[in-house]
Parts: sequence; structure tokens; C-alpha cells
Amino acid sequence: MGEVGRALALAGSMTWEILWALILGFALSAVVQAVVRRAAIVRMLGDDRPRTLAVATGLGAMSSSCSYAAVALARSLFRKGASFTAAMAFEIGSTNLVIELGVILALLMGWQFTAAEFIGGPLMIVFLAVLFRLFLRERLVRQAREQAERGVAGSMEGHAAMDMSVQRRGGFWTRLASGEGFTSVSHVFVMEWAAILRDLVIGLLIAGAVAAWVPDSFWNGLFLTGHPALAKLWGPLIGPVVAVLSFVCSIGNVPLAAVLWNGGISFGGVVAFIFADLIIVPIINIYRKYYGLRTALFITATFYASMVAAGYAVELLFGAAGLIPTERSATAVMEPHISWNYTTWLNLAFLALAALLVVRFVRTGGVPMLEMMGGSPDDDSPDGDSPDGGDSPHGGHGAHEARDPHSS
Repeated sequence: MGEVGRALALAGSMTWEILWALILGFALSAVVQAVVRRAAIVRMLGDDRPRTLAVATGLGAMSSSCSYAAVALARSLFRKGASFTAAMAFEIGSTNLVIELGVILALLMGWQFTAAEFIGGPLMIVFLAVLFRLFLRERLVRQAREQAERGVAGSMEGHAAMDMSVQRRGGFWTRLASGEGFTSVSHVFVMEWAAILRDLVIGLLIAGAVAAWVPDSFWNGLFLTGHPALAKLWGPLIGPVVAVLSFVCSIGNVPLAAVLWNGGISFGGVVAFIFADLIIVPIINIYRKYYGLRTALFITATFYASMVAAGYAVELLFGAAGLIPTERSATAVMEPHISWNYTTWLNLAFLALAALLVVRFVRTGGVPMLEMMGGSPDDDSPDGDSPDGGDSPHGGHGAHEARDPHSS
């Protein structure tokens, strides 16, 4: 029982350390998603030119951080006319380049890992685009589109189909400062939390258990820490494999990444591990449902090769610049601790913000939306229109705002 208690204490300590950053990240993401309309995104992703892929990456970075929702949204964009390569770039950006991921990496592991993530992510997309140009055949894309049009259910279909952006006209600040803007931010915020909560809790519990129960000798042997040069070659290759076997995706794998770093994995291996949230076994199975078996295997193979290449690139770049940390003591992982410091004050402040957004969510008819998160893939029709004319299965966010007595 003592070891179980220690594992839970470690998980709790990590949760407390990153709580304010999670709330801040999801709030900022909600603000962006509240004012960027889904239809506008589709129009910008119709080909695989470098500029289009850069736009897809940036739009993804401003979108959902839930891997399952990102995968479902990428299929939605593909069905509505986005190129397959641009949809995959959007998918990578929406899980590996989001604000909350960078903040949590900085808190748990150090700013170098945040920098590596935001440099390695675009590099991974570049490598993937090259592989797609070399090996992706039009016949496979046609087969993928035919399978996508069947609308086979995956996960988080309803969440991906919902466009909760502000529907009223006006500039960014005008729409954001309106009552509808406040409602939209609250709805996106709560729905994003609902989408990611399961993976986050599982990731924290796994990280706590691994930190408490798995001896350093195991990791040292697995990551070849006794052979520094070989470890740098091995890290990016084994990192994604550990991620695939852990079944933890998105932000939930950051605490485990901290444990692996303490255990001796290379710097590039950490980056490749974090990128691998998009090829864990449940998501590979979703690719099979969405695009067919051949395309699923193609996605898995090219994603793996791209994340390994990005891991090597980051290792070389940061090694040459002398930016790879020399100490392996990721914050809040080795010893459980919660103290009255700036983290506590930040947590209290951002918990108050979260409470305000949750109250707004509940008072403006948001609760029924939680039941629709699993949804039906047919809610996301190929032409992008729901039966009532909105962009989402609940008729667009404007439908909710019309019932909101507090909007201005």
C-alpha cells in the first residue's frame, strides 16, 4: 500500500504543478477557436503547397489538443475538401504544437523541451510532406476518400463536428467581447477539458506508477545509457515504441516523458516520444476505420519515420547549440511535493477563471453538448452543413446564443 500511495502522491504532485498551465492553455485555445470559423479553415487547405501546409500547421496549433478529436477533425476537413497532406499537417499541429503542451513541458522538464517541441513539430511536418510527395499515390488517396465518405465511427466524432465559433459579424475583439463570444469561449473551454480529461488522468496515473515502481536500472538498460553515442541513435527509435505501448496520447504523455527523461532516454528520444501520440494503437485502429487498412499502415509508417527524423534533427541542432540539459531531474516527478508558493497562487487564480467559464457553460445550455461528444459521424456531412444549416450538429453556436439571456 505504501508504494501505491507514493504513486498516487507523485501523480497528484504533477497534477498540481501543471494545473494552472492547463487552464491557461485551454482558455487561450478556446479564445482562438471561438473566433476562427471552421468553414474558413477548410477553404485554406485545398492543396499541399508549402504555404498551405504552413497555414494548416498554424491553424492546427490554435485548435484542439485532444488527439482523438484532432484525428476526427482531420477526417472532417479531408471530407470537406482539404488535401490529405494538409489534413495530416493540421492533425500534427493540433496535438503537438498547442500552447498548453509547451507550457507544461516548460514546467515539468524545462524550456529547452518546449523549444524542441516547437522546432521539431514543423520539422516533422516537413519530413512527412516529403515522404508523402515521394510515396503517396493518388490511388491510395482516392481509396482513403472513399472510405472517409462512408463515415465509419471512430472516437470524439461529435466533438470534432461541432463548430462553436462566434457567428456574428465583426472583427476579432468585437466578436470576442460580445456575450456570444463569452459563451463560445466557455463552451470550447469545457468541451476541450471533457475531451482531454480521460487521457490526462490516465497519463498522470501511469507516470506516477512508473516513477514509483520501475527502477532506474530498467530504464538505463532500455535506453542504453552506458553507451552515450549509441543512446542518441537509439532514443528516437525506441521513444515512439514506448508511446505506442503506453496507450497515452496528447498532453497525457508529457508526465510520462518526464519520467523517461529522468530514466535516461536521449533528448531527441523525448521529442519523438511526445510526437508519437498520433500512432498509439487505438488511434491506428481509428485510421483503419477512417481511411482503410492500407492507408492506416501508410500513415503509421510515415508518421513514425517523420517523428524519428525530427528527433534526430532536434538532437543534432540542440546538441550543436549546447542547449541539451545536462541534469536529469524533471520537476515534480522524483519526489511528491505541494507547497505554498507561486504555483499555489496561480492555481487558485486560474481555478477561479475555470469556475467562471464552467458556470457560463452550464447557464447557456452547454450541458447537453457533453452527451453529443461521441456523436455520430453522419453529423459531419461531407458538404459541411447540418440539416438546420449550421456547421455543427447542434446548429452552430448562434443557436445557443439565441437562448442566452445574458448575451449582449
